[in-house]
Amino acid sequence: MNGRPGAADFELVDMVLLQEEGRPVRIRPAQQSDTLDLPEGSVVTLSLVFRLGRDVDGLTYTEVRVREGVPGLPCETHLGSFRAGGPYEIRLRPERLPSGHASCGAYEVRGTFTDRRGRLLASAYRRYRVSPHSAPVALPGSADSAPRIPGGAVRG
Repeated sequence: MNGRPGAADFELVDMVLLQEEGRPVRIRPAQQSDTLDLPEGSVVTLSLVFRLGRDVDGLTYTEVRVREGVPGLPCETHLGSFRAGGPYEIRLRPERLPSGHASCGAYEVRGTFTDRRGRLLASAYRRYRVSPHSAPVALPGSADSAPRIPGGAVRG
């Protein structure tokens, strides 16, 4: 997930998408081409696990969502300052996914980690599709691959 020189300063160990209802979904580098299916209006929280090779002052995570080729406004989260070591786990604020017919479709999210000086430490990428409530939700990487509908019921 790092893919840049000097990445030893910052190692993104894990990204996990936590859902209010349902199982957590691990987002691994091998899954970058996978698209997560999420129900419209659901509440999700992104958990970031990282290690540091040096002290980092003013760590910031910024993400930009792109839908149908149109980027949205950057969303910046100031994570704080950290000593070398880890792993550290940070859970971002819960977020409600958009709902309504016009909001359904595929989204790409590009996230970057920078320090106080604006130096790029790492980047991450994920894709998801917002589906209508009635559609089953397939969670790649979950313990079972049975489609789920909102509320945790299993279809199959």
